[in-house]
Amino acid sequence: LMDVFEAIRQRRSIRSYEDREVEEEKLMQVLQAARGQQFVAEAPVVIVACAVEHEHVMPCGHPSHLIDVAIATDHITLAARALGLGTCWIGAFDRRMVRDVLGIPDSVEVVELMPLGYPTDWPAPRSRKGLDEAVCYDGWQD
Repeated sequence: LMDVFEAIRQRRSIRSYEDREVEEEKLMQVLQAARGQQFVAEAPVVIVACAVEHEHVMPCGHPSHLIDVAIATDHITLAARALGLGTCWIGAFDRRMVRDVLGIPDSVEVVELMPLGYPTDWPAPRSRKGLDEAVCYDGWQD
């Protein structure tokens, strides 16, 4: 298996997948990395990340379910990459339609969709901001 730092370095948003099933063992390993969140899969696989508990707000003011689901799905992206699979965060979807298609009750918050499969190609790295543009030390700096 790939080292987690290598998986982070190589992770990309994959938007084109092979017409190839994901092995059950790999799917279970990827889902295990999310620590038991609720998912629904379709072929090859679309993970629907949901929050059953979504009322709690952390002392900083952020809803905790959004953070928890983001952490879980990020673990999925890294586990998937280490297993040779690709993923893509999808935030542009109609939550009502997803609920209706999958029979998800109104009491459950649909947070994110994530396709999972074998990529048809692996995108080149995107340019990133330098650390001097992304990190501040000892307070905010413009």
